[in-house]
Amino acid sequence: MQKRETPLRILVADPLELVSDGLRVRLVDRDDMHVVAHASTGNRVLELLATDPIDLVLLEVSLPGKDGIDTARAIRKQFPLVRVLAHSSLTEIEYVNSMLIEGACGYLVKGGPREELLLAIRTVMSGKRFLSEAAQRSVDAGYAYTEKRMDGEYIGLTAREREIIRLVALERTNGEIAAALFISEDTVKTHRKHLMTKLNVRSVAGLVKYAIDRRWV
Repeated sequence: MQKRETPLRILVADPLELVSDGLRVRLVDRDDMHVVAHASTGNRVLELLATDPIDLVLLEVSLPGKDGIDTARAIRKQFPLVRVLAHSSLTEIEYVNSMLIEGACGYLVKGGPREELLLAIRTVMSGKRFLSEAAQRSVDAGYAYTEKRMDGEYIGLTAREREIIRLVALERTNGEIAAALFISEDTVKTHRKHLMTKLNVRSVAGLVKYAIDRRWV
């Protein structure tokens, strides 16, 4: 990272303010980078970026409302000069892959040493990609049940598919989902099958976990 005339301004996006406080303490003795703001929701991230000069967003995948993946997509479109570094405990390929595809410059797994935090920040600010070891293992392993790859076409979820996942996580039956969305039970079953392929999960429990991880329920 080239020497800056002003300190790097970091926004921490995480449901827990405690995380932001912890990162601020880790960087308190540095004069080249400062945590200057905290946002607990994706929408708040976008509000702050519209009003405050921010260089880097440390972005959690699991955010209420607009989750980290959707927030990363919005940042890429609305604030293309802002760097995004995913910062999460989730290491499954569907999260790592989605964050990188939607504009994150790297994926830092929570709980690592201070040196890794500094390395990750310097790496992404220099224009390179950073992946924590656990995230790199997920990328290397790829998708076990589909042919999706990092350099392949991204298959996003439609609004209908998101709603079906949310209803599945709320323990609605196929019949109840069909009635709520005014579609047939066969259509619901087809959606569920396709969703398990898209999200690289093998059971309904995997769909439920995905919805919970992304704070959709």
